[in-house]
Amino acid sequence: MKSLRLLLCAFPLILTGCSTLSAVNWSAAYPWNWFGSSTDVTEQGVGNLTAATPLEQEAISSALSGDYRLRSGMKTQNGNIVHYFEALKDDQLALVINGDKNSIGRIEVLDSEIETESGVKIGTPFSDLYQKAFGNCVSAPADEGVAVECKAEGSQHISYLFSGSWSGPQGLMPSDDALKNWKVSKIIWQQ
Repeated sequence: MKSLRLLLCAFPLILTGCSTLSAVNWSAAYPWNWFGSSTDVTEQGVGNLTAATPLEQEAISSALSGDYRLRSGMKTQNGNIVHYFEALKDDQLALVINGDKNSIGRIEVLDSEIETESGVKIGTPFSDLYQKAFGNCVSAPADEGVAVECKAEGSQHISYLFSGSWSGPQGLMPSDDALKNWKVSKIIWQQ
């Protein structure tokens, strides 16, 4: 009986991080996660992340089912301070989530396992989605090189950022011929 009491006292310590078990994703053990769950980009948001989700670590982590490691930061954009969270999967940047304290306003998807309801994902070629950039796309600022942002067909909230090589002037739209081999580098959901 005494060893049972000792075991009952030690068991919570083991589960809460006294060992390597703290790195285990315990939410994956829930029965509703046994058969896998997919995170899709929809008009409402990305998976369970929507405009109704507060921009708080606990709410975002819960909406992502603990599948990602979160880190927070701040940056200035158009003279305003913007709070954001980066969701990492296996130490690779998968999502960038920003907005104000009350809600999420924008989510950038970089995880190739997350796709839209129509099956578009990171790496989808421009030519699979568009014949022409005119009326669909605009030149967009990019961290490295040139990028083009195109509205998803029939969507008010989803757009795709395409990147590729082009030797023309920065700020100008590449030709349709140059764009056909460019690939989706980000899926963007914007409130």
